[in-house]
Amino acid sequence: MLALLAEYTVFHNPALAPEGKAMLSVLKESFLRSGYDVITPESGDFEAELRRLSPLADVGLVIAPDHLLGKYSKILEDNCRNIGCGSLNCALCSNKLHAGAILASQGIAVPQEKNEGLRLIKEKQGAGALNMRIADEEPGPGEFGQEFIEGEHMSVSLVISRYVGEACLYYSGRPPLVLSLNRQSIRIDGGQVVFEGGEVGVDHPRRDEIVATAIKASTVLGCQGYAGVDVIVGDEIYVVDVNPRPTSSMTGLAAVMEEEIAEILVAASKGDVPESIHLRGRARYDKNGTVTVL
Repeated sequence: MLALLAEYTVFHNPALAPEGKAMLSVLKESFLRSGYDVITPESGDFEAELRRLSPLADVGLVIAPDHLLGKYSKILEDNCRNIGCGSLNCALCSNKLHAGAILASQGIAVPQEKNEGLRLIKEKQGAGALNMRIADEEPGPGEFGQEFIEGEHMSVSLVISRYVGEACLYYSGRPPLVLSLNRQSIRIDGGQVVFEGGEVGVDHPRRDEIVATAIKASTVLGCQGYAGVDVIVGDEIYVVDVNPRPTSSMTGLAAVMEEEIAEILVAASKGDVPESIHLRGRARYDKNGTVTVL
């Protein structure tokens, strides 16, 4: 069996490349342990590499910035078994304004758009908190303003079974698999929002509420595959981002999870996930891929 693992930033986005390289390494090691051979794109035209390699693969997974993820996932869907979220779902999640409006329409708390005064300015299709800042200024091209919510920065890592196409013949009907509740390390430096990493396998007094909100948000947006839901725990549980792809918390998860993430992703792509997983404690990770088991 041959797995194509394609991570965009390794060659094409230096600011995010350390995170991308760490995720790719974790995934590659898991697939190798699970009996797969692994191929990855070479430097050069990423889209051309996907078109060259995907027909050779049995399964494929692409990780890329939000604005590119949908079209690259579609290439995999056309040529092999895509074990990530669907291309339409990726495109829907990529526009933070549109996704937020959909979530709000379903009764999920999200930060409100704010057009004047001191506010959080972020890219409509950003990733990794790049260029995110608190300022009283006009948003630039491709940006928007949003109210700044005080609270704890948390995330939930999920895997959701695919239930369309041939997978519907085998769909288990099990709810989304919760891999981990995570605490994010975010600081404000001169108005800039800086993501530094986080801690996986944590507990929280409002765990059930956080997880339920994350599951609702990811399913409302149609996620099928790995999804990371970022929230702020304040007076309500505010969903600030739904990532339809592996996130950097995976590096910490891999250090303490007994099961193989490769096997879980392949099973989910066929309509099935395990009922639960087992974590051997907690782990701290940073955006450069360094992991410390606690």
